[in-house]
Amino acid sequence: MAAGGILNTLGSAALDIASAFKPESVRALEREIDDRIRHIPVDLNEYGFDDYGYHADSLRKSAIFSALLYRYYFRAETHGIEKMPEGRVLVICNHAGQLPFDGAMLGMALLLEAEPPRLARAMAEYWVSRLPFVSTSAARTGALVGTRENCVNMLANGECVMVFPEGVRGMNKLFSQRYQLQRFGQGFLRLALETDTPIVPVGLVGSEEQQPGLANLTRVARALGMPALPITPTFPLLGPLGLLPLPVRYHFHFGDPLYFEGNASDDDLVIERHVGRVRRAIEELLEQGRRERRGVFV
Repeated sequence: MAAGGILNTLGSAALDIASAFKPESVRALEREIDDRIRHIPVDLNEYGFDDYGYHADSLRKSAIFSALLYRYYFRAETHGIEKMPEGRVLVICNHAGQLPFDGAMLGMALLLEAEPPRLARAMAEYWVSRLPFVSTSAARTGALVGTRENCVNMLANGECVMVFPEGVRGMNKLFSQRYQLQRFGQGFLRLALETDTPIVPVGLVGSEEQQPGLANLTRVARALGMPALPITPTFPLLGPLGLLPLPVRYHFHFGDPLYFEGNASDDDLVIERHVGRVRRAIEELLEQGRRERRGVFV
């Protein structure tokens, strides 16, 4: 037998052995993910890719980790996800937590809980596209750099696009600013008007406490080409381990779809009034979520 054949046989045997020790809960979650991915309303070519680089098998392989975090670490709960409309939609959520676990978990909520399951097209920051391997992996699991052209094309094709309009301003804010929404950009609202797309506001309660920010070394971050360099109680004190979030409980509160009329090229003051409506909807969902939760970790 050729050396390659021997290695393949040994590798297959190792996977079989590892699979035999998998807990039934993990096997069940893998089956659930596989079933949900098969029912995502997306057009794939003969190689399993769509027009934007999404690859169903790549998502199957990577989703189990996020799904385990979603179900057993953050113990995420969704409220009102049945309000999600079919077809094109912009999902707009508050942003926090120093690292984008909130985006991954919102993607899992839409995959595992929405009917039909939705592939959340995350609009990543420009700097993500410059990271080796990460940019390719992100595209194969549904994310793209958040350019206007990418967003318009996706919405025109009936996709579910996920946007955090606070950007790094929200993700890297200090703990003293928790649940205080930072300035929203206007781009998502202009996209909604241009493509006649409904907006579903989402208030996420829990992520604001996962990695309390004590300071942000912005000058050092800029020198390193990073959007931010937060200091938390565990990072950089504990090194890479300090990047792990606390096991807070995530609560996703989905609001009623919002519909807007107007022109995408309207004056900033007009657009800002529409943005304010989305912002107020998220603030109300956050207030409701914080009022209803029993504690940060329960």
